[in-house]
Amino acid sequence: MDIQKTMKNLEANGIKPYFVESREEVLPLVKTLINKGESISNGGSETLKQCGIFELIKNGDYDFIDRTGLEGEEVRQAYIRAFGCDTYFCSSNAVTENGELYNVDGNSNRVACIVYGPRQVIMVVGKNKIVKDINEAIYRVKCCAAPPNTVRLNLATPCAKTGKCVSLMTGDSPLMPEGCKGSTRICCNYVVSAKQRHKDRIKVIIVNEDLGY
Repeated sequence: MDIQKTMKNLEANGIKPYFVESREEVLPLVKTLINKGESISNGGSETLKQCGIFELIKNGDYDFIDRTGLEGEEVRQAYIRAFGCDTYFCSSNAVTENGELYNVDGNSNRVACIVYGPRQVIMVVGKNKIVKDINEAIYRVKCCAAPPNTVRLNLATPCAKTGKCVSLMTGDSPLMPEGCKGSTRICCNYVVSAKQRHKDRIKVIIVNEDLGY
């Protein structure tokens, strides 16, 4: 894991990198990147929870688009509002040393906002999510990110029971889309963010700690 190389290549790809030593340093930095009154939304993330981001954006200084507890058409409208918000917070499933972001979603509202929509995307990632390349990123999701997320979401997937994707059972190098076939599968859409046309729209805060899945 080479944090300096990762940050250099993120910068080269038009993704603005930041580095902090601990989770306690995340909020002071984030406050300099957003303005009071902004419309803000987020993707589900243990990392954001661990860094106190949710408490910040729910405190009344921002127009927080909260989908908690919503269902049906109401949650759909919240997703649509989030797509046009000023700032979208999330983490990344993996960040490669080549400066790429790798993200896999089931519902895919998060990857949609990463790709386009919000004026800026702020990702907070622990050093544990830095990998050498896309192949390692694919493996990381299948064994480190997806299984605990299915447990968190109470989804009856094979990886929730075994701790790894069924595509890893053969011993061969798994292909990106390989996996279970169940209706509760959370690995449905796969997005690699490489060179960006809109420079610094995506900002990545790397924390020198292990955070999230």
